[in-house]
Amino acid sequence: MLKILFLDQSGKPGGAELCLIDIAKPYRDRSLVGLFADGSFKTLLQENKIPVEVLTNQSISVKKDSSFFLGLNSLKQIIPLIIKVVKIARGYDLIYANTQKALVIGAIASFFARRPLVYHLHDILSKEHFSLTNRWIAVNLANHLASVVIANSQASQTAFIEAGGRKELTTVIYNGFEPKIYQTDESDIRQLQQELGLVGKFVVGHFSRLSPWKGQHILIDALAQSPPQVTVLLVGDALFGEQDYVQQLHRQIRVLGLEKRVKFLGFRSDIPQLMAACDLVAHTSTFAEPFGRVIVEAMLCGTPVIASKAGGAMELIKPGINGFLFQPGDSQELAQVITACLHQRHNSATIAHNARKMAIQRFNVSNINQQIAQLLSSKFR
Repeated sequence: MLKILFLDQSGKPGGAELCLIDIAKPYRDRSLVGLFADGSFKTLLQENKIPVEVLTNQSISVKKDSSFFLGLNSLKQIIPLIIKVVKIARGYDLIYANTQKALVIGAIASFFARRPLVYHLHDILSKEHFSLTNRWIAVNLANHLASVVIANSQASQTAFIEAGGRKELTTVIYNGFEPKIYQTDESDIRQLQQELGLVGKFVVGHFSRLSPWKGQHILIDALAQSPPQVTVLLVGDALFGEQDYVQQLHRQIRVLGLEKRVKFLGFRSDIPQLMAACDLVAHTSTFAEPFGRVIVEAMLCGTPVIASKAGGAMELIKPGINGFLFQPGDSQELAQVITACLHQRHNSATIAHNARKMAIQRFNVSNINQQIAQLLSSKFR
């Protein structure tokens, strides 16, 4: 079986990182995850008995909206990291880059170490998400140095090709999930509802970091147009210096007089239980999401879900069958769906049941890992 050097830029577990844990598990006796930052993601990998090493303590200053000149300026930071990755990579059969910065380091290292490169694309390479420079670098490195680009949705694949990526490199493989993790105990749910004062309320949950493009402000606008028994849970907190947005949300809530109907819960580890305690999960991104992990998680918890009609969400949800879609940014349409779910509980329960059944079949981690293993073994025998 293949020996794989996985690379990831983050010290914190986001969607791409949680996906990597599942991908790396079957290879854990012959792999290493190299991280470009220390943090709780390293701990999670260790808990899953996946070998991990933090390869640098110096943060790479390039951001998603960085210019070409800032990119050049960061070269002196990344040269020692590239040298280190080249040395390590010579002990493995291939390099698996799981994020954008990992692609940059991994692509250059693959050239010098003479090892093939796999790029797992968890992003939509569009102007809303990345600067022209970053899109150009990602696409050109992938086109010239990657043997395979795994896209986590058709939306990600399409954006890659539209940005100049070679279609023949790409394969769409969705994120995988372990259904057992999302089975919850009814008594735990009732206890949680009591603790949070949710008994008798219609609870709409929002699960993501607090950020303008995640659209929590749209849900709050919709709440102002929804019946008084509707309550919102915001699960997650600000990252990457987006604290101003949190203050903006608090101001919006005060102006609309919704202080008693919105609860900020911060980051939580009991996501399946919280999702199961909700009557509806809202996914309100203002730009196209590459996949929409929260959507599948809500489905697996048996909770109805409504999402912005863009990107990966449109591949996950068939409206009226396994969920609901609304136009991005349209708080009035969102409020109408919330109100309909409140008044038509039986219909929502049927949709949630369908969604759970479909999600277990379509996104089961063992099937997804099998697809990745088959792809890798066919390319790198």
